[in-house]
Amino acid sequence: MPLPGRLLPALVLLLAGSPGWAWVSNHCRTPSDTMCNFVCDCRDCSDETQCGHNGASPARGAPFACDFEQDSCGWRDISTSGYSWLRDRAGAALEGPGPHSDHTLGTDLGWYVAVGTHRGKETSTAALRSPVLHEGAPSCELRLWYHAASADVAELRLELTHSTETLALWQSSGPWGPGWQELVVAPGRIRGDFWVTFSATRNATHRGAVALDDVTFWGCGLPTPQASCPLGHHHCRNQACVEPHQLCDGEDNCGDSSDEDTPMCSHYLSTDFEKGLGLWDHSEGWTRNHSASVPELPAWPRRDHSQNSAQGFFLVSVAQPSAPAVLYSPEFQASGPHNCSLIFYYYLSGSEASRLQLYLQAQNPSAPWDPVLLRRRHGDLGAAWVRDRVDIQSKHPFRILLAGQTGPGGVVGLDDLILSDGCRPVLGEPAEPFPSPANTASPDSPKHPPASVLPPEGSPGPRPQPTGLPPQGSCEPGHLSCGDLCVPPEQLCDFQPQCEGGEDEQECGTTDFELPTAGGWEDISVGQLQWGRLPMEQGRGSGTDASGAAAGHFLSLQRAWGQLTTEARVLTPPLGPSGPHCELHMAYYFQSHPQEVSCNFERDLCGWHTGHLTDAHWHRMESHGPGYDHTTGKGYFMLLDPTDPPARGPGAHLLTQPQTPAAPQECLSFWYHLYGPQTGTLRLVMRQDGKGDTHLWSRSGTHGNRWHEAWATLHHQTVSGAQYQLLFEGLRDGYHGTMALDDVTTRPGPCWAPKHCSFEDSACGFSTGDYWTRQANVTGHAALGPRADHTTETAQGHYMIVDTSPQALPRGHMASLTSEEHRPLTQPACLTFWYHLSLQNPGALQVRVEGAERRQVLSISDHGGPAWRLGSVDVPAQRAWRVVFEAVATGMEHSYIALDDLLLQDGPCPRPASCDFESGLCGWSHLPWPGLGGYSWDWSSASTPSRYPQPPVDHTLGTDTGHFALFETGVLGAGGRAAWLRSQPLPATEASCLRFWYRMDFPEHFYKGELRVLLSSARGQLAVWGAGGHRRHQWLEGQVEVASAEEFQIMFEATLGGQPALGPIALDDVEYLAGQHCQLPAPSQGDTAVAMVVPATVGGTLLLVLLVLLGLLGRHWLQKKGGCPFRDRTAASAPGFDNILFNADQVTLPASVTRDP
Repeated sequence: MPLPGRLLPALVLLLAGSPGWAWVSNHCRTPSDTMCNFVCDCRDCSDETQCGHNGASPARGAPFACDFEQDSCGWRDISTSGYSWLRDRAGAALEGPGPHSDHTLGTDLGWYVAVGTHRGKETSTAALRSPVLHEGAPSCELRLWYHAASADVAELRLELTHSTETLALWQSSGPWGPGWQELVVAPGRIRGDFWVTFSATRNATHRGAVALDDVTFWGCGLPTPQASCPLGHHHCRNQACVEPHQLCDGEDNCGDSSDEDTPMCSHYLSTDFEKGLGLWDHSEGWTRNHSASVPELPAWPRRDHSQNSAQGFFLVSVAQPSAPAVLYSPEFQASGPHNCSLIFYYYLSGSEASRLQLYLQAQNPSAPWDPVLLRRRHGDLGAAWVRDRVDIQSKHPFRILLAGQTGPGGVVGLDDLILSDGCRPVLGEPAEPFPSPANTASPDSPKHPPASVLPPEGSPGPRPQPTGLPPQGSCEPGHLSCGDLCVPPEQLCDFQPQCEGGEDEQECGTTDFELPTAGGWEDISVGQLQWGRLPMEQGRGSGTDASGAAAGHFLSLQRAWGQLTTEARVLTPPLGPSGPHCELHMAYYFQSHPQEVSCNFERDLCGWHTGHLTDAHWHRMESHGPGYDHTTGKGYFMLLDPTDPPARGPGAHLLTQPQTPAAPQECLSFWYHLYGPQTGTLRLVMRQDGKGDTHLWSRSGTHGNRWHEAWATLHHQTVSGAQYQLLFEGLRDGYHGTMALDDVTTRPGPCWAPKHCSFEDSACGFSTGDYWTRQANVTGHAALGPRADHTTETAQGHYMIVDTSPQALPRGHMASLTSEEHRPLTQPACLTFWYHLSLQNPGALQVRVEGAERRQVLSISDHGGPAWRLGSVDVPAQRAWRVVFEAVATGMEHSYIALDDLLLQDGPCPRPASCDFESGLCGWSHLPWPGLGGYSWDWSSASTPSRYPQPPVDHTLGTDTGHFALFETGVLGAGGRAAWLRSQPLPATEASCLRFWYRMDFPEHFYKGELRVLLSSARGQLAVWGAGGHRRHQWLEGQVEVASAEEFQIMFEATLGGQPALGPIALDDVEYLAGQHCQLPAPSQGDTAVAMVVPATVGGTLLLVLLVLLGLLGRHWLQKKGGCPFRDRTAASAPGFDNILFNADQVTLPASVTRDP
């Protein structure tokens, strides 16, 4: 049965639930007029895909953006010649005039749309058109980034087509600067269907290469229907809600014009200049015109504001500063206690010298008709109509004057002047004649408004008024007179006092905002926010100013009348020149509500907020696709993605509000997720009053596609009452990696000993005694110790070291390093650590586990060497326990023992260089190697959502819950960079077997991934196995027999042999059988394949010749590549393996290949 007509709208609102949701299904069907309307009517925003953008976050106010990384978002080429648009990226064309990186990622792997160079002789235009869009709000802004070299294109145009006409939103013939340029246009209120077209025109002298990226629509969606509106808001006829200041402002904010058709609006006096000047019938220098016949002025308005049409009329002026254009209102009665409000729309374009000033002329008996400046706008604001409003209270009759002037090529425009019902014209002719423009206040000598000119209650406050320099004595306008001097403008605010009293440097930005002049700072905001000077008692901030005083003034962010979403800006007068050591100091305050540190981010950010000093930011994200939270797997978490938006700075901050300690010691625990081939570093820092930053914890590089728990003990001085702040700092290392945080908690008391300790930020609670010290070799002049740590493999990295020289630790004496108490284990675990021994015999390193009883589990007394070595001990499940490292000295000079990178993992310890990857990487290092592009192998499982493609099952378990090591080759460019997965140093061997399973999934036959096995020692590298090509949906077995006369490492190298493509290379079940020969694998079922390069059982003279040739080629390649993990990264590469002997069944590294003494 059909629903009654009155019940249907109510039912729709009831089903909508929260604002913006008309449907709740992820696969909803929406009417055609609600698709591509910048409103997410479906929960997953699927109704807004392929709309020139690919949807947005359902949160209201989120932008709708297209970065062209996945597809063209519905944009299509409509060119009629060979000069056309296509989706492209810089990595596919290494040469040419186009961009060498996209704007989104800033790399050669990112995508954009571009037109290539067209060598035809005829004039050609390449046009790129958006899909048909529906309805645009008055606040709509279109932002995009374009790239065009000055000699590559003749003209660029951005056009809007709606109704029956096409409007030019922007056009330019250059010159354009280098790199990516941002374009921001405000198309205004658009009714019905419309589309946007971006075109590039070339001619015979211009090749025409241009690119487009990161197209974003801001604030374009109309408000959605609501069952009820917030207090004070207007409920439109279509059930939308608008704010009270949007009523009767000349713009359709509701979407059905009902906010402009209220009883209150009928008492307003509106002039849209469509049929004349209305009340504003006395003007000098202004012309009523329209855009249909545009003169030869690029800055001329292409549309009016009232109708958003080229046929609409407006006032325009090109008046020069010497003779400004002036528009006079009629004389109004004294407003008394009521406001006379003027809403107006202005246009400033084409010249930074463009200026619009609004004056009040009151019939004051003491100074009749003396003009007072109320508002000043100046600069080039682009091709946009900007809203403003002035509220006036006057005890005397008054007039309003609008004076405009501009520079060469500039245009000033006015439209839609709307006077409130508090503006009552005086009946009959004015008693006094209108003053001429010469009698109005000079732009260089504005006066401050009298105290009677106040904003109404709840409206934006007064803006800081600009200060001017009135002509003094015989000085020219704009010059400052001090004594006998006339200081020219270029010597004002140049940090060099010219006047004896320093008057020329007084209003130059240095201020405490106590004086109304505000140190020369001027608000130039044109959007929804502005800066205003406020007394402390009117602020809702800290209650004191920067000096701690309860009284005083400050500069505050306030609501403004503009409709655009541009940032609030306040500027000093022109300064400088300055010296290289110039510094700016200021005090700032953020108003917020202090909350707890503990947070799972399910409802909000709790007491955390993002820092503002960088362009990268942490975002609260809902679990979706590859991003999932730790709390429930479906909730919220904090994410740092350097590509959203593209970050130019190195990092981002997530901070708490100042906190009061609850105990002398607190334990902070949290879960973190570091994933991707270029992840960077995540740090935890504590800031305390009167102290510097204390680094508590850090992790670098990828840690696999899973959440990890970490904790740190906070040490407070509760006696002093000092507060503290916590800060998570994410430092990016490229764009291919993300960082995430979740489930942050605090509790009184110290933490358990950490599972992982790199000694980068602290000693991790170890009791060092009198002998062990935490050290880094930054200067390169450390008396003892390795040149680099193991964690970062740089001189900046830290480790623990004990000097075992006789003068430091006598022969037979012991130095102990004792951990904090570890939490009880629920299952046996493996404790791994890396140690470094001096070349001179340092003695023995003993490892003890102390629980219910003290027992020694390991003793190491190897010879020293240049490499860090891996040690491991099995820790049985038991009660709380500690680990103790004991160094026993032998009395050798210049001897030491160093420790780094302690890690506790579940399960028994694996054999050296063997791993099934179920609990981690088992000592295999994935640290990025700088010469290879800084990319890392990763660790994941198929059951864990990932942004990268990965195998559906592992090899160990054959299920999606099993783990493997993998590298996504799609992050590599066409330059052929690679990533290494390196084993621990292994002892010399005459014959050992390396077995492993690998998998390569690539979509097309011409995409080619490559996996190689390298042997690396202090003398160089040797490739002993390799496989490549298009292999899909199968795990393949590989094995290679190796031999080396000296300590060496095994390295798996992943690289790309063809065009960049998304395709993983995966490893599993790596097994190193020391001292054992490889056996040929038995034939297996299914699609398993074995790729064996070396060794191979062969015979005959021909193969021997081929092997010799391969050896010569390998030597030549090694001499070119070089590189060795054992040596300092700045050292020259070793010449490689010399005199390599190829036997029929193995590769032997001869004894003559040894290290230099």
